[in-house]
Amino acid sequence: MATTSTRALWKGAISFGLVHIPISLHSATASQGIDFDWLDKRSMDPVGYKRINKATGKEIDSDNVVKGVEFEDGQYVVLSTEEIQAAYPTTTQTIEIERFVSVDDIPFVYFDRPYYTSPIAKGAKVYALLREVLRKKGMVGVAKVVIQTKQHLAILMPCGPALILNLLRWGDEIRPWDELGLPEEGTESTGITAKEMTMGEQLVDDMSAAWEPDAFTDSFKEQILQLVKEKVESGDTESVNEVEEDTQTTGSAKILDLTEMLQRSLGKNKRQDTGSSKKSAAKKPVAKSTRKTASKKTSAKAKPASTSAETGGKRSTGTTTASAKGSKTTAKTEKKTTVKKTAKKSTTHGRKAA
Repeated sequence: MATTSTRALWKGAISFGLVHIPISLHSATASQGIDFDWLDKRSMDPVGYKRINKATGKEIDSDNVVKGVEFEDGQYVVLSTEEIQAAYPTTTQTIEIERFVSVDDIPFVYFDRPYYTSPIAKGAKVYALLREVLRKKGMVGVAKVVIQTKQHLAILMPCGPALILNLLRWGDEIRPWDELGLPEEGTESTGITAKEMTMGEQLVDDMSAAWEPDAFTDSFKEQILQLVKEKVESGDTESVNEVEEDTQTTGSAKILDLTEMLQRSLGKNKRQDTGSSKKSAAKKPVAKSTRKTASKKTSAKAKPASTSAETGGKRSTGTTTASAKGSKTTAKTEKKTTVKKTAKKSTTHGRKAA
């Protein structure tokens, strides 16, 4: 069985009539499938998703993408972001039960996705009361709920110690079975004999057992994971370099967890506040006498003067050193010039003598 996350998707209430049950909503399922990443077999580079114009085959920027609804073949109505936002249902975080029906009246094909609900804020007693009443009556509560800006039809049903919120598919999402040629319900219309029914019941009884979800596993997933393990152990692996995408050209953006950012910011502020308070506490002087305080103030004022004097001394020393270096350079240059002139004179005299 998959591990259940204790993190609540949202906190709200179950409401019917004058009854109000505060609850938190939790995901009851977790995807455990194998995720295959696309790779370029020539270079083993990751292959990503791009917005491609199907007519030109060229990539387009996200700013040029609009949303349209097709009402006829090839005919669309374009809707703006504002128009779509205005149509979103108001998030109330309330499971509003509209009626109670028998659980047997809802075909299994309508069931979509389950969520756990748990009582909060002293709502355990009323929560348990609704659970036990529904279990005894064999009923479920039909409700509407908004999750992540999308409105869902759902039922609230007892399951063990929990009340399960199971999202349902809308009626227009279910395909009819009228044209499938299904046999009529009952035994008479299909000609099933009593002997055949008895033998069928016996076969079912022989194969009956208690429900053990861990007894059933995904053989494809297990075989793939075993294959991956064997290849890793034999060293049959490939190195894939991560490619940094330019968000300005691709139009994609890094998705940040706002909750995590806020938590980090709060933690940073707390550390800064603690550090500053410790520093300020350490800096506070204990006033033993007025004379000592006065002497400290006087010495504190005198320090900048000595510092400036030292700085001035350093500057003057630096200037003297620089001038000394300049005079040495000038002397060397003059010496070289004198040597060259002397050499030229001696060469001229030598030519005249010759």
